[in-house]
Amino acid sequence: MANADPVQMYLNDVFTVTVNLAGLPGISVPAGLDRQGLPLGLQLIGRPWEEGDLLNVAYSLERAAGFLAKPAKWW
Repeated sequence: MANADPVQMYLNDVFTVTVNLAGLPGISVPAGLDRQGLPLGLQLIGRPWEEGDLLNVAYSLERAAGFLAKPAKWW
C-alpha cells in the first residue's frame, strides 16, 4: 500500500460511503474473476434494520454461484 494512489483509493470509496452514510446494511459477495484472474465482487444493499434478510440473500447467492476459485496472483 506504500505506493497506492490516494485518488484511486478515494474513488473506490465512492461505491461504499454513500450506503454507510445512509445507514443501510451492505455486503459484498464473490462474483467471479476478471481477465487477469483477480476477484470481482457484487455489492448488495439492504433495507434499514434488515441485516438478517441481506445475509440470507448473500448466502443464497454464494451457494447458487458455487464460486470457489482463488486468484492465481496475490500480493
